[in-house]
Amino acid sequence: MSELLTIAIPTYNRAALLDKQLAWLAKAIKGFESECKILVSDNCSTDNTQEIIQKWQNILHEVSFANNKNSENIGVMRNVAYCIEAADTNFLWMIGDDDKVEDKAVPYVFQNLHEHPELSLLTLNFSCRYEPTNEILYERVFNIENEEVNPDGKAVFQRCLKENHSGIGFLTAQVYRTEIVQKAIRNWEPCLNNLEGQVYWVGYCAARGSVKISKETYVESVFGLSYWMREPKILLRMQYIDLPSIYAKLEEIGYPKKYCSDLILNHFRTNNWKVFFGSLRRWPLLTINTIIPYLNLVRASVLQIIFPRQTTENTL
Repeated sequence: MSELLTIAIPTYNRAALLDKQLAWLAKAIKGFESECKILVSDNCSTDNTQEIIQKWQNILHEVSFANNKNSENIGVMRNVAYCIEAADTNFLWMIGDDDKVEDKAVPYVFQNLHEHPELSLLTLNFSCRYEPTNEILYERVFNIENEEVNPDGKAVFQRCLKENHSGIGFLTAQVYRTEIVQKAIRNWEPCLNNLEGQVYWVGYCAARGSVKISKETYVESVFGLSYWMREPKILLRMQYIDLPSIYAKLEEIGYPKKYCSDLILNHFRTNNWKVFFGSLRRWPLLTINTIIPYLNLVRASVLQIIFPRQTTENTL
């Protein structure tokens, strides 16, 4: 039997977390060894990540287990993209090295991939916890009452993105049809420099087939002091360039112009401007160069709403 699913883990300098995640995976895939491949892509870690990978390669010798180590740190999105490009199974599930995944998630994923081979995207519902206080922010990110395959994946994506963009952008929640997500990367290679790139990949897959979102939660997302929150310049770029540029790009892959404009305007209305003013005090030139194309994009969206028949140019 040829393998159905690649389970990929992109990682960097988190050997202890990777060890724990691979221990979970070794237990969770029991009974499915012949149907899956494992790929770990090490983004040139300087800790003992390679020792951990080699240990689990020896333990999981009955499973196809690939170990990639980049010759240099190529950035988080390019390391994730490597996992996508390297996959040669029908489906791909990327798992964060620190995300808590329920044991029941693996049989659920395989059951759905067998029963619904036409899926272009399977999304696992998840809870969200705020790490500093241990408070549960969401019991379920996606409010699904009737779990079913929806042939109109585009409509599902539009609804979910408008409700909660962070849910769409959560790495571990998405199981892709491999050939489609590979086409998404080739269709817009600049997304490899965009830290919100997964939103585009999900939108691309959803627009090209059937989608299913689980009603039950299978993953937990922990929200805390993440990497980009410790790096204000990265947070500035994500907030004013990365996500808005994806909203604009969605129109090119079939999403309604007005919907994309509404996303950009809602982003403007609900934005946390503390990031902008804080950056303006520290890096005025960088901040101004960042905000100008963002405001041009907002202006184009306003014109699109006022003059829906007039073609407006996105200048981001």
